[in-house]
Amino acid sequence: MDADATAWEQRSAVRVVPPVQPRKPAKVPFVELADGRLQGVVSSGSDIERVYVSSITAGSLALSCSTNNNRPCGGLYSQACKHIKALADEAVVQYGLDRVARYLRIEVPPGDSLIAHVNGPVERTPAAVVFSRFLRHLAYLEVPDSADPLAELHWFPATGAVR
Repeated sequence: MDADATAWEQRSAVRVVPPVQPRKPAKVPFVELADGRLQGVVSSGSDIERVYVSSITAGSLALSCSTNNNRPCGGLYSQACKHIKALADEAVVQYGLDRVARYLRIEVPPGDSLIAHVNGPVERTPAAVVFSRFLRHLAYLEVPDSADPLAELHWFPATGAVR
């Protein structure tokens, strides 16, 4: 490793970006901007053991919502269901309105809500990838605090050797 390497390049941990505002993850325990979508996991309002995987695709604004085992949401028709609305609200809390709107490639005037400008078609997407990332995220919450690298993540190059 050369002397000019920055401190973050010397660690095998990545700094977590704090949320824009404090979040209460009970209703939306997982939200991310990934794979060209705003996507996440939303708790069911009626069944404590059921969760929905919801998403909004960037650009087309296509909407998808289903249970974690791909049963379609009964409230998703030609407009966003309550799960997608909750996901959009929590994404704004987590990342800020400007960042989410930029990611989805939409214009949201000041004072407007994000969901008011989301009107894409319904396009079912598989829930498995998002749900498995959510489960992985939960597994890391059970790892005891330590400054030592996690063995399963240590293979990521932290020195910039791969460019």
